Amino acid sequence: MFTKRFTLLATAAAALCVALPATAQDYPVANKPITFVVPFAAGGPTDKAARDLAVSMGKTLGTSVVIENAAGASGSIGANKVAKANPDGYTLLFFHIGQATLPTMLRNIPYKVESDFEHLGIVSENPMAVLARPTLPANNMAELVKWANDNKGKINIGNAGIGSASHLCGMLFQSALKVDMTTVPYRGTAPAMTDLIGGQIDLMCDQSTVAAPQLEGKKVKGYAVTTPKRLAPAVFKDIPSMQETGFKDFAVTIWQGLYAPKGTPAPVLKKLNDALKLAVRDPDFINKQEAGGAIVVNDARTDPAGHRAFVAAEIAKWAPVIKAAGVYAD
Repeated sequence: MFTKRFTLLATAAAALCVALPATAQDYPVANKPITFVVPFAAGGPTDKAARDLAVSMGKTLGTSVVIENAAGASGSIGANKVAKANPDGYTLLFFHIGQATLPTMLRNIPYKVESDFEHLGIVSENPMAVLARPTLPANNMAELVKWANDNKGKINIGNAGIGSASHLCGMLFQSALKVDMTTVPYRGTAPAMTDLIGGQIDLMCDQSTVAAPQLEGKKVKGYAVTTPKRLAPAVFKDIPSMQETGFKDFAVTIWQGLYAPKGTPAPVLKKLNDALKLAVRDPDFINKQEAGGAIVVNDARTDPAGHRAFVAAEIAKWAPVIKAAGVYAD
């Protein structure tokens, strides 16, 4: 009896040992889609980058990758959903710089960025562009600075919401000009851009991927981009960098990264990271990002350790900026 029971237990234990690595080895199951949770509305730059990445990584992983938009609370609703998700590799978070700014900006953030996620890699960086309504009289940065100083107390600057990329860039822009403006937050990039085009707001600082089609159609004015050099796409050829216009320390890029819930098995994380690294070298993915002025990342930040270290450094970088501006959201 003892021998039989021992044999049964040994067989069950052996089966369990075999089953555990097999789960990771078989990941992902071909007919089970992987979900990228994007914590913003569809149609914005983060959503677009996520959809492009989903196509490229899906080809490598051999399964479909779908997008779920879970907007709200500056991105924390979608991020919290992934933080609390089953750590099986089928629910991932695609988030931008907000992953580093929300820990300071939100008083009651429901998760811990540095301990509730597995970092899979940074994918791309989007430069920002300083934009204005088409009827604004200034035609270059020097004229814009003069106009801003002549109209103190009368200027409004829109953004895609508290904590958004455009909000962060707008805060830095006001600080650089030493001109306080009335901040007008919207529920996303699209309505903010619509009002900029219509002249309901004066200025906006937003990602190059959002600005490109509006500049091409001459629906808004562009004054500068936030990279040390000008951007490559033709639509930006006549738009200088902030450094060229005299703002030597003004440099902002809005990076995008991929995350899994804490506790996701290491072999699953490796498969995801391998697919991410192939994606950032995929010509189709690169072309789609560069068409709007985005820069595809292909350095140490595509490694989980490099990604984690980079996010920690970004948290430290942005915390004093946010605190000095006194910008908080509940």
